[in-house]
Amino acid sequence: MADSVEIIAGANEGVILLCDHASNALPPEYGSLGLPPEQLERHIAYDIGAAGVVREMAARLGCPAVLSRFSRLLIDPNRGADDPTLVMRISDGAIVPGNERLTPAETARRIAVYHAPYHEAIRCAIDAAMNAGETPVILSVHSFTPVWRGASRPWHAGVLWDSDPRLAQPLIRALSAEGDLVVGDNEPYKGALKNDTLYQHGTLRGLAHALIEVRQDLIAKPDGQRLWAERLAAMLSSITHDPALGPELRRVHIFPSNAG
Repeated sequence: MADSVEIIAGANEGVILLCDHASNALPPEYGSLGLPPEQLERHIAYDIGAAGVVREMAARLGCPAVLSRFSRLLIDPNRGADDPTLVMRISDGAIVPGNERLTPAETARRIAVYHAPYHEAIRCAIDAAMNAGETPVILSVHSFTPVWRGASRPWHAGVLWDSDPRLAQPLIRALSAEGDLVVGDNEPYKGALKNDTLYQHGTLRGLAHALIEVRQDLIAKPDGQRLWAERLAAMLSSITHDPALGPELRRVHIFPSNAG
């Protein structure tokens, strides 16, 4: 597990942070998957800036965090094992030679060595919190490109969610209250995706959860990562300690999913 997952320990087990696309690293035996180095610096390989935000948030909140240590081009941990986009052969116009002739055996190996240990680490973090008497809320941190297919994206951040509004809606309100942010509600992506990370560990377990997307130009550098970590940590702490919200956030409740 250690090779494929970064685990940050924390005493505040009421919050668990996740970073599905933390790294653009590829194991030595895969080389660069046949891609030139500049492609591995693009968003197709990882969520630029997200890992720095998560590490800083974990330090501020004193909470556990689980981060991937492999590129989403190798295998995408934010997809179910049966998802057709689990291993991308073409990503935003880039052909990935190392994935072109993928065999079922190789897919199974990548699941066993990289995908499954990441999800096992999340399960262990949740189980540890529950065994300690905490019902944790889960926040997954991602980032998105400022321009997609030639169109500029107006949002500074977006909150993605499926059917459980308990964390997502307060987070949207808190971001909107900043006054200087354009905030997406299930933008720039939709939050209902069957068997993605939050479906598996939030929806199916009845834990309050949300996914935040921050625009990559805002967190590409350490100063931006610290700024957004400070902002999000303060919001998350305020939400989870709000006496009007806290009891509901800590309740295990299964919401019927909208994911197909």
